[in-house]
Order: sequence, then structure tokens, then C-alpha cells
Amino acid sequence: MKKLTIAGTDIPVGCRTQIELPVAQLYTNTELSMTVKAIRGRKEGPTLFVSAAIHGDEINGVEIVRRLLQHKALRSIRGTLLAIPIVNVHGFLNNSRYLPDGRDLNRSFPGSPKSSLAGRMAHTFLNEVVLQCTHGIDLHTGARHRSNLPQIRADIKDESTRAMAESFAAPVILHSATRDGSLREIASNQNIQVLLYEAGEALRFDEVAIRAGVSGIINVMRHIGMLPPSRSKKAKRRSMITGQSTWIRANSSGVLRALVPLGAFVTKGDVLALISDPMGNNSADAKILASDDGIVIGRTFLPLVYEGDALFHVAKYKANIGEALDQVNAFREEFEPEAYSTSDDYDDHPPIAG
Repeated sequence: MKKLTIAGTDIPVGCRTQIELPVAQLYTNTELSMTVKAIRGRKEGPTLFVSAAIHGDEINGVEIVRRLLQHKALRSIRGTLLAIPIVNVHGFLNNSRYLPDGRDLNRSFPGSPKSSLAGRMAHTFLNEVVLQCTHGIDLHTGARHRSNLPQIRADIKDESTRAMAESFAAPVILHSATRDGSLREIASNQNIQVLLYEAGEALRFDEVAIRAGVSGIINVMRHIGMLPPSRSKKAKRRSMITGQSTWIRANSSGVLRALVPLGAFVTKGDVLALISDPMGNNSADAKILASDDGIVIGRTFLPLVYEGDALFHVAKYKANIGEALDQVNAFREEFEPEAYSTSDDYDDHPPIAG
């Protein structure tokens, strides 16, 4: 197999190795490092990176990586898995999306060894980890007080990336162009196929999102030949694929009462929420209406809103709504904690209370 070296450490075949990538020190001169967990099989295969907490407050991915590394299926791995539980270690320590320099790490690629803290960290992560890989999965959540239905964002115009996204089997695949300075942009420019998994809310564990994330990564590893095919006879779930989405915003300020949950199918004109005057001076509530047919893939959970605030993220969808609804319901049934009460794969991971 090809030699693999990270931060001067050779990764031997057939072993698990932990590498500490040095990043900028703290004010106290304390050394800080980004941990890379490497698992190399004994046979040739793809090299996959799985990264979490590029935004330091998006912690669902940290738990996904922890469970992934304990998964029994990895005993049969081909190629190499590079798992990075916490990329933005500074943000993670401070419960912050950003780095201490105020920059977004996921807008700082490719970075530079002579740049800001964000640019230096981006440069290190890119050159030591990402560019050594053939595939990648980057784990994210919604912002604070805003949750996302488990979904994959990817360039589905690329056939290989689309097949990889479909193998993950999230409820929704949203075609998403890459953004300037993002990890996905720079990786795609180097012909590295990358999926972005969005699920849950910042600073909150979401058990369904976590379990779906672990399952999806294992599915992708099977798809690209890193793991043997599944022996399960269950019918494979299909994802809803869409190329457009829209945010529905508050038309007035006040107290929000949401009427539809994540994963709900809505039609144009449906009432999604009501906004009330907390002082009771206005007898009529302002109605928030769906602007398109589709599925709610993101929503705010903060009931206090200003006019113009983003409230519901709707993925536009006009195909077979009944079939799509069945797929979303099947997803929920599969990943609700009760569904794992007899599962060997999850015996060591009791459900996290919501």
C-alpha cells in the first residue's frame, strides 16, 4: 500500500493510530492540537476523511465520529479512514462557531501558513489530511436555536458524488453549489468527492441525527468499497432529491407559534406559524404562509422573532409527495431510539435524552 504520513508520523497498515496536529497555542502558552484518528486496513482501498466541528459549536458530529470509531464494521476496513472529531478546537473549547480571530474556518480555505489563525488552521488541515484523501464527509448542524432535518448537501451534477450522496440514505439530498473558501470547494477542485451532512442544532445532541449520521457514513463506506456489502435484507430507503430551497421569513415581530414540525410536507399557502403581539394589543395574529410546495428541512426553535428573521427552510419538491412522505416516516421509524433496543451495533450507545 501507498505510504501515508501525517505530521511526520507514518501510518502503518493494519493499525489504528492517533496523530496530534499542532495548532496555535493558547494565551497561556499551552499547546493545542487537532486530533486525527487513523484506521488503515491491510488491503488497498479509498482514503476517506470524516470531519466534525469545523464550526466549534456544531457538536452532533463529534458524537457521530466517536460512535463511528467504535463500530464493529470497521474490523473489515479496506483503505484508510481519517476521522477528525474536532477540527476547530478553539471554537469547541469556547462553545463558539468561530475562531478567536472572529473568522469562519469554513470560509478560510485553502489558507496559508502566514495568514490569520483561521487561515493557518485551514492550511494545516487541508495539506496534512484532506489532500491525502479520495473522499470526504463533513459533519454540520444548524445554527443556535435552529435545527435541520438530516440532509446531504452536495454537487449532484457530478454523477459519482450523486451516487455517494444517495448511498448515505438521508431523507433529503439538496443540490448545493460550493461556497468560496469552503472545505468542500477546495476539495472538489482537487477531485475529492465530498458530502456535507447537516442535521440537528448547534450545542445540542440530537439522537436521531447522530444515529442517522453513523449509519450514513457506514453506508458510504460500503458504497465506495471500504467495507463489504451489507447483509441486511431491509429495503433501502431512497432520498428526496431537490435542487432548490427557500427560507420563509417573519412578516412582523412578536411571539412565534410554529404549527409544523421538521420533515413536514407543505403546499403553497399552508399556514406554517402564527406571530402574536405579546402585549395582546392586536387581536389578529400574523400568519406565516408556505411560498412553495415542499418539505420543511430547517426551522427556528426560538419563539421570539423580529420582522425578517428566517423561520422555516423549505426544500422545494413537487414530485410524488406520498412516496416521499413514506420515505421520511420510514427514516423516523428506523432511527428513533426505540428502534435500536435490540440492535447489536448500538448496545454500547444508550439513547441520549432530548
